Amino acid sequence: MTGQLAFVESPVQLLNVLEWAHTQAPAGGAPAAAPTRAAGSTDAGASVRAVHATDATPGAAAAAPPLTIVVLSPTDPMSRGQLRRMAQLARDEGFTVHWQEARGGRGSLARTLRELARPLRSAERVIIGDPFSRYVQLLLTLFGPRHLTVVDDGTATMEFAAQLGRGERLVRWHRKGSLGPRELVLAPVTSLAKRRLAPARGRTVEIFTSLPVDAPEGVTVTENSFAWTRTRFGPPLLTGGADLVGTSLVETGVVDAGHYDRVVAELARAHGATRYFAHRRESAEKLHRIAVETGLQVVRPELPLELIARRGPVGRTIVSFPSTVVHTLPLALAGTGVKVAVCEIAPEWLRESASPRAQGFLSGVAGTAAHEVDRLTARAATTDRLEFG
Repeated sequence: MTGQLAFVESPVQLLNVLEWAHTQAPAGGAPAAAPTRAAGSTDAGASVRAVHATDATPGAAAAAPPLTIVVLSPTDPMSRGQLRRMAQLARDEGFTVHWQEARGGRGSLARTLRELARPLRSAERVIIGDPFSRYVQLLLTLFGPRHLTVVDDGTATMEFAAQLGRGERLVRWHRKGSLGPRELVLAPVTSLAKRRLAPARGRTVEIFTSLPVDAPEGVTVTENSFAWTRTRFGPPLLTGGADLVGTSLVETGVVDAGHYDRVVAELARAHGATRYFAHRRESAEKLHRIAVETGLQVVRPELPLELIARRGPVGRTIVSFPSTVVHTLPLALAGTGVKVAVCEIAPEWLRESASPRAQGFLSGVAGTAAHEVDRLTARAATTDRLEFG
């Protein structure tokens, strides 16, 4: 078995695959060693140009083991657009990129499995970004890799590591634990995939992450320091004032929309913010409301925020709700003078239908942010104000 195969379904996953590949690249003729700790384009796949290592720009990971990146394309237009741009960056680094219309309608699942069967069987290592993905779980049940690497796709990596360590069923943190009809049908797939995601005789498992994870025994945790991002982009030009980072917590049914809008307005006034970087899953209706009510310039980033911020221009302060960026931006922007702050989610902002695990998980994301990240304490919603400090 030879070669490495990465499956990505989001722009952040693809960014972190590039960061992982950067740690594997030779430096001065010797393999680069990443710090580790052992734990207890176009849309058509046929027209995606395959750029090989010999075409890479100077400094690219040309001598690394062959890596093919398969984009399991989502249907969301914003995600597709960002993925197309990230795919071009990957090609510029010398990697082969294959765009797979995995959700292209009737027959797309069977076609995808048929086209990926041979490369999956021959892959020595498989890299995935979302162990909760039903698509990825199905692929893992059909073809168990000898070596498996999981890269970040948001804060879900923390929950994945914890659930794997506890031997629990894999469930996204913002969803309730009860099994619906679809989950019952797919339960055998999820159960087998969970076993394939755990280390065993003849199989190694690595988590490549910038997040604090409590991985089970036998899983290797490799630190993602965003070295590739810092090498390729920036440093950014700093503007006055602050930038706010949006979240899809309203769209996922976790946070009440009214509370969210009110807090965004308060944060903008308190920090002199002028721009609001939207999450790719935020609804157009919500973003329009924020722009009208706050006067903020709503920006739909064309790339993951880590790259947008590194390329600049960017505010001297970036304010975010609990999300991956409170862990990743301090790494990507190290040495630039940009200050990152996280606004904690008050229990009163949660919807009644939110998962019982939501408050604890979000508090953990904010509480484990880097030491240099400021924490903005949210008072009870009845005070209609925020305290900063």
